[in-house]
Amino acid sequence: MGPGDLRKVLHLLPPGEVREEILVGLDTPDDAAVFRLDGERALIHTLDFFTPIVDDPYLFGQIAAANALSDIFAMGGNPVSAMNIVCFPCSLGMDILAEILRGGMEKVREAGAVLLGGHTVDDDEPKYGLAVTGLIHPDRVMTCLGARDGDSLVLTKPLGTGILATALKGDFISEEDMAEAIRGMAALNREASRAALEAGAHACTDVTGFGFLGHLLNMLPEEGLGCVVHASSLPLYPLTREMASMGMIPAGAYRNRDFVEEWVEWSPEVEDTDRMILLDPQTSGGLLVALSPQGLQVFSGLLKEGREWSRVGEFVSSPRRSIMVEP
Repeated sequence: MGPGDLRKVLHLLPPGEVREEILVGLDTPDDAAVFRLDGERALIHTLDFFTPIVDDPYLFGQIAAANALSDIFAMGGNPVSAMNIVCFPCSLGMDILAEILRGGMEKVREAGAVLLGGHTVDDDEPKYGLAVTGLIHPDRVMTCLGARDGDSLVLTKPLGTGILATALKGDFISEEDMAEAIRGMAALNREASRAALEAGAHACTDVTGFGFLGHLLNMLPEEGLGCVVHASSLPLYPLTREMASMGMIPAGAYRNRDFVEEWVEWSPEVEDTDRMILLDPQTSGGLLVALSPQGLQVFSGLLKEGREWSRVGEFVSSPRRSIMVEP
């Protein structure tokens, strides 16, 4: 579901329950919820599932699991347990489902969590994901809000997964052509999360279906703060720009464009191809992190720039929430 439709649905619901234990709930655009147990522990709850983005069932399971686990890491937490969410046409064969589940189980174990079970539904189209519970200290929760004027904006994975998946479905590329993107989608955001916490990040979120600009918009309050993005600094997976220029744009990118257009100002020098890449819905994308100058130094000492992260913009004072995209 696109961000605009989701916002309409949420506005039709009554306000979320107000309790002092709810640290993150329905009133923020974060992808996970946080519930404090006591002065030392809080639970992080999230779930995510989707249709196959690659043909290989084992790789699909890994990517879907990494994507769901990312919400825990985006808030600075450690995954503890997970439950499978499975919709699957039994006519495809149980060996395919077993490979999907094997990929997911191995990724859960890599994250340091345990898989405890799940729920399955016979469906016409395969879908897989996880419900994940994590733990964090209540005082160390990272949320999408909190960036400050002068903070750097850091991205920890390249962009382009939606465009490449669209090209794959159209047989314009093979899974071998997008091998680097597949490795990236299956990679956990654990180390980037730990580095962000150590660096005292002011805000953090992960880049998924709303695209780079949609999730960046969620990091901006209604007024007082904007962000300048440098399009040429954005890391891309191989073939992303080539496939985008050929029109391999997923429908979700256009929904994301409609959602953010009120707040985005494009420099005339930014090409249409780069605009669509910034709107491209991502699967298991990287973290967007707001870091002070001192925090950026700490972060850069923990992760190698150019391979594991890139500085792609800076937050600036603004009368209203706004994003300026420059070349």
